[in-house]
Amino acid sequence: MTEDAVSLHRLALARDVLATEAEAIQTVSARLDVVFLRAVDAILACQGRVVVTGMGKSGHIGRKIAATLASTGTPSFFMHPAEAAHGDLGMITAQDAVLALSNSGETSELIALLPALRRKGIALLAITGRPGSTLAREADVHLDAAVSREACPLGLAPTASTTAALALGDALALTLLDARNFREEDFALSHPGGSLGKRLLVRVADVMHSGEALPKVGPDTALKDALYEISRKGLGMTAVCDANQRLLGVFTDGDLRRLLDRGQFDLGRAVGEVMNPTPRSIAADRLAAEALQRMEQDKINGLLALDAAGLLVGALNMHDLLRAGVV
Repeated sequence: MTEDAVSLHRLALARDVLATEAEAIQTVSARLDVVFLRAVDAILACQGRVVVTGMGKSGHIGRKIAATLASTGTPSFFMHPAEAAHGDLGMITAQDAVLALSNSGETSELIALLPALRRKGIALLAITGRPGSTLAREADVHLDAAVSREACPLGLAPTASTTAALALGDALALTLLDARNFREEDFALSHPGGSLGKRLLVRVADVMHSGEALPKVGPDTALKDALYEISRKGLGMTAVCDANQRLLGVFTDGDLRRLLDRGQFDLGRAVGEVMNPTPRSIAADRLAAEALQRMEQDKINGLLALDAAGLLVGALNMHDLLRAGVV
């Protein structure tokens, strides 16, 4: 076989794998009925957690399903069935529900758990590829993930079957997400370290410069001293406010350049005479992501932060948002 023929063969095989797995998902999708809704209702009624379990490849899929459930509003964790038989069953309470995965529905480690689960009165949901299997018959709710064939050319490695089970688990998790009215803010609480968490949890007050780090001068301050305040605080600007911290204006590096261009630069001049009297500001309790949007929209590099009474409490620039991971 020539090198070109080998390449064409490999591409054809890869495409067949993807087509087979896509067909498996379509088949499972067409099969969904009221039984799926019973599974959703059973989990919604669960007062504890959804304990996902499975052996081998089904176990790997189960871990992903448990993680997806947990991050979308359904408390869940994965339990290895072999470890469960040696003490980990103690992690499960009568308020929990178990979601067991097995393509054959006859995995011995899972079947061995059934008597103990029944004694505890725990709701059992199962995803299998054989509706007539032991696990399917014993489950309170059985979701059929049967596929016509595996994508493996040898027909041996779990491929289409695991893809179908994973997709079915995703469908279950996201239907539950919708039923619980789970929103972006809730998702962010479970992902505080991720980019979404930073966008939805970090507020202006968390990243702004305040106290001694806040650049501010009075309106009668000489331009020379205002420039010193800008340099010392390193934000490229200084707020101009009265004795009560009420914001009157702002003077920035850009304002300085414009003075120089017009030949109006005078170090002894009061900053109040040359400041911008309409400074851009934002409430300190607003999301930092909103500050980013304002800066991008107005094409500016910094904002002044005000408290609920409209008094100056902080300042921030684009570098602060970059450091906080909001950008």
